[in-house]
Amino acid sequence: MEKYLKNILVVSFGFLLLFTAYGGLQSLQSSLHSENGLGVASLSVVYGALILSSMFLPPMLIKKFGCKWTIVGSMCCYIAFSLGNFHASWYTLIPTSMILGLGGAPLWSAKCTYLTIAGNSYAQKAGKIGKDVINQYFGIFFLIFQSSGVWGNLISSLVFGQSPNREISEADLACCGAFDCMEKLDGNDTEAPSPSKPSDTLIYTLLGIYTGSGVLAVLLIIVFLDQITATKEESKEGKTPPSFCSTFLATFRHLKDVRQCLLIPLTMYSGFEQGFLAGDYTKSYVTCALGINFVGYVMICFSATNSLCSMLFGKIYQFTGRKALFALATIINFACIITLLLWKPRPEHLAVFFIIPALWGVSDAVWQTQTNALYGVLFEKHTEAAFANYRLWESLGFVIAFGYGTFLQVYIKLYIVLAVLVVAIVLYGIVEYLESKASGMPNTTNKEPIKLPPDVLQTNM
Repeated sequence: MEKYLKNILVVSFGFLLLFTAYGGLQSLQSSLHSENGLGVASLSVVYGALILSSMFLPPMLIKKFGCKWTIVGSMCCYIAFSLGNFHASWYTLIPTSMILGLGGAPLWSAKCTYLTIAGNSYAQKAGKIGKDVINQYFGIFFLIFQSSGVWGNLISSLVFGQSPNREISEADLACCGAFDCMEKLDGNDTEAPSPSKPSDTLIYTLLGIYTGSGVLAVLLIIVFLDQITATKEESKEGKTPPSFCSTFLATFRHLKDVRQCLLIPLTMYSGFEQGFLAGDYTKSYVTCALGINFVGYVMICFSATNSLCSMLFGKIYQFTGRKALFALATIINFACIITLLLWKPRPEHLAVFFIIPALWGVSDAVWQTQTNALYGVLFEKHTEAAFANYRLWESLGFVIAFGYGTFLQVYIKLYIVLAVLVVAIVLYGIVEYLESKASGMPNTTNKEPIKLPPDVLQTNM
């Protein structure tokens, strides 16, 4: 038990260190690299590359190098992204973003494979049920990992808090919020004021901390994690990793199911809403009106409520059912979007800057947990193809949200997010209607536990 638990803790703290860095950097991209939309463009490239890598890289790398060294190599891809931020330009940040995206899918697949094999191995030796041990291991992992969003954002705020407070003029505030001055101010030739950045010394200090955190993660895995290979477990069960062609074809064959097609907007909405918060809210509201040193504190509210509500909704699901939770998330997100359209952010509205991401975290917890649960219930006989579609459409939502972030004003993006939300929830309602009509008992799906690939609950790469 001590040996297996040691390995689970090594993996968990390795991911904690790595995503403390990446989570903090992701929240700051649109604010640190606002020139010509470089920051949001880099995030769009990350998720575009993730789509490609998830289709063919994980089984190939895990089979060739094993779980441990696949994790190590993928973590180095994240470190490359941190290094690219030291001298951010289109020639450094875009290639390193692509490298990160290509390493993202193998990293999570190798982690899930490692924990699953470790759980089955211990269960076999201890005479326990494999799925019970695996669930325990994933519970330990996410308990430790989920705090990375808090630590990464806290570090950025503490470092950037060392910079002197800047004077925010009325002209600056006029360009904050939904109707931001994207190109020109008041229609004349004067450029819209851009928020002042921290000094290069503070930026390099933060990037040094993040890079060091990533390097520590790699060293922790190399030194302390025992090697374990997927091929041994697969040979026992007579399984081989799926090929790229089989995965690709199965993913798109699954679109013959009308329910999957109806769920595409709901799945993409997860990418749209997270992309807006990370790319636009942090830049056009928080950085613009308060300063970049507040971004971390604000995003801590999102991370904290998201984690707490993810656990809470998992518990109350059996009492309320998923339809009530989806309705709650829709109402909260709708109210937040309308507020952002009408609200003109000012420093004296300090509490509002924190309340909105906290509420956004509540709704995001529903979108993450219940959409995954819905896929697990509807497509229990085709889970691999179903969750491949989930990753594909959610990543596409991220790509689009970050992609149009470079040339659309914030109020247009809010209308797009609102429109996708309305379409998504209407089509979701049709799915529920079809299911209730087919079964005659709408709540029968709540009686059985839902089996999910644990990595699908993670959307922050």
